[in-house]
Amino acid sequence: MAEKFTAEEIGRWDRWFAVEMNNLAWGLAEKPARTKGEEEAMVHAAHAAAAHWGRIGGELERARADMLLGHAHALAGNGSLAMKYARRCHDYFAVRECPDWEIAFVHAVLANAARAAGEEALYAEQAALAERAGEAIADKGDREAFERTFG
Repeated sequence: MAEKFTAEEIGRWDRWFAVEMNNLAWGLAEKPARTKGEEEAMVHAAHAAAAHWGRIGGELERARADMLLGHAHALAGNGSLAMKYARRCHDYFAVRECPDWEIAFVHAVLANAARAAGEEALYAEQAALAERAGEAIADKGDREAFERTFG
């Protein structure tokens, strides 16, 4: 007989899995080199995080999940998928006020996606924007996280 869980319990599990998979994917993305297995795990974790954020998050969490998906797919060399998620993320953040670190990440993810997709002009444009935005990050810890991820 299957156990019955309340919506509140399911929501807590969705949040837990969203955070855990998000952290796993970003952790793998920050590694200077990944094995093929780690690369696959990074992409799967990014999709798992997005699925759970899709269930319990709002627009912001879904846009951040798209950011992670764009980044993971770019690192894995999946240019068209990287562009799909990076553009969707960029479109969300481009029309909203957001923290300085977040706009730097948005430009860097779109730059990396463009490079993976072979769109060199877009890569150059977005990489320059990411570099300027990264230099403008006020908080030292946020700037270090940006440099660790995109340096």
